[in-house]
Amino acid sequence: MSPDAHGKNSPQRLVVFGAGYVGGHLAREAAKRGLEVVALTRNPTKAAALRTDGIEVVEGDLAETEWHAKMPGKVDLVLNSVSSGGGGIEGYRRSYVAGMKSVMIWVRQSQPGTLVYTGSTSVYPQDGGIRVDETAATAPLDERPALLREAEEIALAGAPSVRIFVLRLAGIYGPSRHHLLDQIRTGGPLAGAGERRLNLIHRDDICAAIWCSLTAPPAVAGGIFNVVDDAPARRKDIAAWLARRLGRPEPVFDVNLPGRRRAEMPDRIIENRKLRETLGWRPQYPSYREGYETLLSR
Repeated sequence: MSPDAHGKNSPQRLVVFGAGYVGGHLAREAAKRGLEVVALTRNPTKAAALRTDGIEVVEGDLAETEWHAKMPGKVDLVLNSVSSGGGGIEGYRRSYVAGMKSVMIWVRQSQPGTLVYTGSTSVYPQDGGIRVDETAATAPLDERPALLREAEEIALAGAPSVRIFVLRLAGIYGPSRHHLLDQIRTGGPLAGAGERRLNLIHRDDICAAIWCSLTAPPAVAGGIFNVVDDAPARRKDIAAWLARRLGRPEPVFDVNLPGRRRAEMPDRIIENRKLRETLGWRPQYPSYREGYETLLSR
């Protein structure tokens, strides 16, 4: 709660940019917790669904500035959990870079207390099975993660009196988002190398990390945090476990399988120690086993 003009406590107001898989779930959680939630979207269907769940909607294009004047005057918390929304590289550039530039212009005017941006561990280039923490060099391997890193830099340039948290998310999975599980159910070989590790994070544990950031004590000034579970594992081990749970043959991996859209992610172990020690975050799903078990039981 925060005091209003009459000194009375009023609900905190959270503004969400990118009310999709992660941001939309967080927005609905926030509304249930009693926060006043405002979400920006340009999708009329999504806008209608958000309003049904008690969320105020401002319709507009994040990369533009017309929406600035439509936002409420008092804002306490901000989440930018935008996705590319399709459109290839230019979609990335517009959503992440142009979008973040517009957000930060508005943030400098509205002066919320805390801003959280959900980025990606794809900004790390490290390979060879090494451990990677937030001090590791970022030299993105292609243009997409380079644009994500640029968006981080725009956010971290900051605004007076606003705490900035950058959460670098590992591979996201959860309800209605479980590509590997779907592939094994379908059968056939899997593209890529089974020896490479997957660094994963369940949607609900991402939301928990966002809450830890939004509600962090004043002594925590913000910063960059990796958001990943406790047990990165080889793709072949995850696939074999899922196959056993489904009663299917263990899948074969094929690095030459046609139809692969992107290059392999590097093989590394992303560490979450800083998030645990600084913000007290603990994953509800510490490994793929706990996370996928809930999906298999649905």
